[in-house]
Amino acid sequence: MPSHRFFSPRYTKKRARPRFTMEAFYLAIIAAGVVGYFGVEIADMPAALANFGSGCKIKGNVSIGSGERIYHLPGQEYYDETRISPQYGERWFCSEAEARAAGWRRAGR
Repeated sequence: MPSHRFFSPRYTKKRARPRFTMEAFYLAIIAAGVVGYFGVEIADMPAALANFGSGCKIKGNVSIGSGERIYHLPGQEYYDETRISPQYGERWFCSEAEARAAGWRRAGR
């Protein structure tokens, strides 16, 4: 009697690893989400900064709740927290007169 067991080729043959594993699938989904989230921000960054580099420091912000267009001046309470997102119609202004002429109002604080 042999000292080792004999297995049929069916059990000893190495199985080919699938080309696309579930781990790769999950990684691809996460990567697509990250690229999609940051892709919009990164794509619009040059447009958002175009007027900022030319000395325009007034931030035109669209209110999320009401859709109201408000501009923020440097030194106001929420100026530093305000982010400009051109995809929502937000923009930079070079003067208060320019902002008012475009239909924006000054922030209360």
